[in-house]
Amino acid sequence: MTMTKMIPTPKFEPKFEIENVSRRRFIQGVTAVGGLVLAVRMLPSAAYAYETGAGHRAEMGTGSRTTLPLVVADEMEADWSRVRVVQAPGDEKKYGNQDTDGSRSTRHFIQPMRQCGAACRLMLATAAAKRWNVPVGEVEAMNHEVIHKASGKKLGYGELAADAAALPTPAIDKLTLKTEAAFRYIGKGTTPTVDVYNVTVGKATYGQDVIIPGMKFAVVARTPVLGGKLVSYDEAAAMKVAGVEKVIKIDGTPMPAKFAPLEGVAVVAKNTWAAMKGREALKPVWDDGPHKSYDSAAFRKEMSAAAAKSGTPVRSEGDADKALGTAAKVVTAEYYLPHLAHATMEPPAATANYANGKLEVWAPVQSPGGTRDDLAAKMKMKVEDVTVNVTLLGGGFGRKSKCDFAQEAAILSKAVGAPVKVVWTREDDIQHGFYHTVSVERIDAGMDAAGKVTAWRHRSVAPTILSTFAPGQTHEFPVELGMGLIDNPFDIPNMRMENPAAESHTRIGWYRSVSNIPHAFAIQSFVAEMAHAAGKDHREFLLTLIGKDRIVDPRKSVNVKDYWNYGDPWETYPIDTARLRRVVEIATKEAGWGRTMPAGHGLGLAVHRSFLSYIATVVEVAVDAKGNLTVPRVDTAIDAGYIANPDRVRSQMEGAAVFGMSLAKYGEISFKNGRVEQSNFHDYKMVRIDETPAVTHVHIVPADLSVPSSGVGEPAVPPFAPALCNAIFAATGKRIRNLPIADQLST
Repeated sequence: MTMTKMIPTPKFEPKFEIENVSRRRFIQGVTAVGGLVLAVRMLPSAAYAYETGAGHRAEMGTGSRTTLPLVVADEMEADWSRVRVVQAPGDEKKYGNQDTDGSRSTRHFIQPMRQCGAACRLMLATAAAKRWNVPVGEVEAMNHEVIHKASGKKLGYGELAADAAALPTPAIDKLTLKTEAAFRYIGKGTTPTVDVYNVTVGKATYGQDVIIPGMKFAVVARTPVLGGKLVSYDEAAAMKVAGVEKVIKIDGTPMPAKFAPLEGVAVVAKNTWAAMKGREALKPVWDDGPHKSYDSAAFRKEMSAAAAKSGTPVRSEGDADKALGTAAKVVTAEYYLPHLAHATMEPPAATANYANGKLEVWAPVQSPGGTRDDLAAKMKMKVEDVTVNVTLLGGGFGRKSKCDFAQEAAILSKAVGAPVKVVWTREDDIQHGFYHTVSVERIDAGMDAAGKVTAWRHRSVAPTILSTFAPGQTHEFPVELGMGLIDNPFDIPNMRMENPAAESHTRIGWYRSVSNIPHAFAIQSFVAEMAHAAGKDHREFLLTLIGKDRIVDPRKSVNVKDYWNYGDPWETYPIDTARLRRVVEIATKEAGWGRTMPAGHGLGLAVHRSFLSYIATVVEVAVDAKGNLTVPRVDTAIDAGYIANPDRVRSQMEGAAVFGMSLAKYGEISFKNGRVEQSNFHDYKMVRIDETPAVTHVHIVPADLSVPSSGVGEPAVPPFAPALCNAIFAATGKRIRNLPIADQLST
């Protein structure tokens, strides 16, 4: 395979400090059992201001609970069979930022975890050397032991832990990190996840599995329209249901309310079934409030009208309007993506126990520290009086970093005077969530007589996530704009990106890959349309747009206050077109791009950079005479820098293909009279096993430790839908511009 030479990436080393927690406790005289405990703390800086503390992350299938400890164990020379992983509670003062969003767990913490392990190794070796009265250079830590080769003496880590704990923490510049050749676990992809056995045999504890002695069970009837108010309900009817013990009103919070619970009324009972039947008897009446007329179809027309007019400029190079006016050919297309629900396999659930002025919560939350802070604020308590225990997450995708369900449990526990578990049904989850934003994307491009693109104008219209946090927010903010819009890497002399206003009429929340989904769908679908209009091969047309190997710096031409580079330094993670080109070349080569296809089959291509990784996907589709769609094969190439756990990368790429297939084929949350029209998996569908890609080939671009690790959990989602739709066009000649695909192939 011919590989394009990469442009060297500037080196940037974030600063960390390692703290010997056990030594501090030893000096204070509170260490009951000898042990060595080190903590890594990321030092605040402009680039990492939001990310301080150690890498304590929730587990929702990505493998973070395995990968980060595995890195420590390797550098420490620990025997993995003797490693036990304990989930940290939500406490940002002790453990720093614990939010598990943004595909940043490994990329931010692989280096400090290595340093922590190396510090442990050196301290254990130093302790052994002192005991034997030999120079530390004569001893070696190896597989849970320290060895003095000259004498054959050995001491286990447990025997040395107390002595090591009494030592000062070595400075980071005194540490010797392993070479790649010396790694036993890192980069191998052969270590099972720490939870795989318990998950397989049903012993793992998810949010729904928590049982506390004396606990009650609750479900909540919530306002069906954002900002709605409860007018009346039949408490007496609910109390007649066997097992129902109490009916409690939950007051709403004026919008925007961040993650506060919606207004509602809860039924607390001896079991979940009784609570559900009691809720049915409530028959609540609502004042639907200011968003009662929200209608998806009508709002789509409003967004389309906005996209047809000029909007707030967010990036400008050259003169796109003038170049469009003089182009030999202008291609225009508009793309629509509806609201999406996270629809995690485990709906939200939380258990709370408020007693003696203290609150303890057990919940599957992506942001344990944030949940703790929000609970303290909601309950008007000191943060120190709130404990958040993190269970495994049965899927997250961004939904479970919003802690409204945990706040509900806390409110009800205090009102009842007993532990309470709040259970969300699938209908609750679908109809009362935080939804991925709806979007209209319009692109106009001009080409010269030779088919070269000379002008590009992209208008993105979408309600912003900021509307969940602050009033009057009608434009995408830098984080959203930096997800595939203003960071467009194409080599086009005249470019203009605009952002017309769009109001929000429901709770908008981040969703796996966030605004990369609509931006990538529009751009990568449009590239295929332009290639067809120019009579050129899609792959070659795309590579021409990417252009020569270079570093693209959109910061020079963006018209927003802050350029979002996924919260990381530009010096470490620039936009490198050589890497973008390479994943296109790999994916298309491995998929057999250009091969003769059977009737009704087609190949589609898309590429996208997100969360600092480069992903290209080729999808093969087969469409029969009745419009039935199947995907025989997917080829995905990923360049995520250095890969600490290849097995987890492959699983994330495979999962993203299924996730992307579901959102492209079926995903749609629609509104009528302010209410969500879907309610369960019969009308908010997921692809079934026989609809998922038959095989997904994952091609990982090799990289050594000099190439910084980047995101994995989210980047493969955005290119899937456009690759799928481009393949449908290749197979059938039918262009898909609006998601979901659903019944479009049979019409």
